[in-house]
Amino acid sequence: MEPITATKLTIYIGDSDRHGRKPLHLAIVELLHAEGISGATVLHGIEGYGSHKQIHTARILDLSGDLPVIVVAVDLPEKIEAVLPKLDPMIEQGLMTTEEARIVLRRPSSQP
Repeated sequence: MEPITATKLTIYIGDSDRHGRKPLHLAIVELLHAEGISGATVLHGIEGYGSHKQIHTARILDLSGDLPVIVVAVDLPEKIEAVLPKLDPMIEQGLMTTEEARIVLRRPSSQP
């Protein structure tokens, strides 16, 4: 397969962040799906901190209710750029980054 130039979108938010009544990560994944983004993955972190410099952790002695969550999506640059203005108002606190990526292997599942 010839490598395809793509854009990787990474969104850093907290576990307790919400969009309306939904967890924010769920609302983001639903938006990305509705906008036809190829795929998205939500990763739940065990420790981290953001702009407020407060460490959130899953360690039993310091258990936090707001662990880090990362949403990652990869698609063609124009598709990622088109969805950014829709994501912006959803994210009250967090960080959103994009970076150039190369898709070097893509094997869709044979299952529906």
